[in-house]
Amino acid sequence: MDALLIGFSGLGMLVLLIALRMPIAYSMILVGGIGVTILNGPAIFFSQLKTLAYGQFSIYDLSVVPMFVLMGNISTKAGLSRALFKAASVWLGWMRGGVAMAAIAACAGFGAVCGSSLATASTMGQVALPELARYKYSGSLATGTLAAGGVLGILIPPSVVLVIYSVIVEANIVTMFAAAMIPGIIAVIFFILTIAIYVRFRPESGPAGELAARAEFISATINVIPVMLIFGLVIGGIYF
Repeated sequence: MDALLIGFSGLGMLVLLIALRMPIAYSMILVGGIGVTILNGPAIFFSQLKTLAYGQFSIYDLSVVPMFVLMGNISTKAGLSRALFKAASVWLGWMRGGVAMAAIAACAGFGAVCGSSLATASTMGQVALPELARYKYSGSLATGTLAAGGVLGILIPPSVVLVIYSVIVEANIVTMFAAAMIPGIIAVIFFILTIAIYVRFRPESGPAGELAARAEFISATINVIPVMLIFGLVIGGIYF
C-alpha cells in the first residue's frame, strides 16, 4: 500500500476515533502504531514505542510541566481561584461591566499560578459564570469574556504551552517567558478596555455591581496575597 494513502487513511481514522469520543492520546497511539506496523513491521513499532517514549519523558525541560499542572490543581483545591475573583470583583465590580472585567483580571491571576489555558478557562468559568448570571450580564458577554480570559493562561508565565513550544523550537524557556509577559499584560488591558467600550454602548448587557464595604475590600485583598507569593516565588526562582 502506498505510504501517502496510509497517511490519509490514518488521518481519517484518527478523526473518526476522536469523533467517537476516544481520548486523543489513545487515538494517536493506536493510529500511529497501526501505521508504523504496516510500513515498517511490528518489531520497529515496539522498538520505537520503547525508545521514543523514554526519550520524550527524559527531556529535562519538560519536567516542569507536571509541576505546573500540580501547582494549578493545588491552587484550585485551595480556593485561590475564588479568592482571585472575589478580590477582582471588589476592586472592579462596582463599575458598569465591572464583574466581567473582574473575570478577566482573575483569569490573568489564576493563569500566573496554573500555566494552562484550558484549566484557567474551566476553573474560572465555574467560579465567575454564576456571578455574571446573578448580576444579569448578557450570555454573550459572559461567555465571551471567559473564553477570552482563558487564553491568558498561555501568555502569562509560567505557561505549559510556552514550555512545550520552547522545547519543540529549541528556544530558551526563560527568554520565552519574558517575551510573553508584556503581550499578556497588554492583552489584559485591552480585554478590559473592550468590555468598558462594549457596555458603554450596550449598558443593559453589563450592569454595575455593588460597592464593597471597606472591611470586605481589605479582607479580599489579603486573601490574594498567597497568589502573589506563589507567582513571585515561581518567577523569582526562574530569573534569580
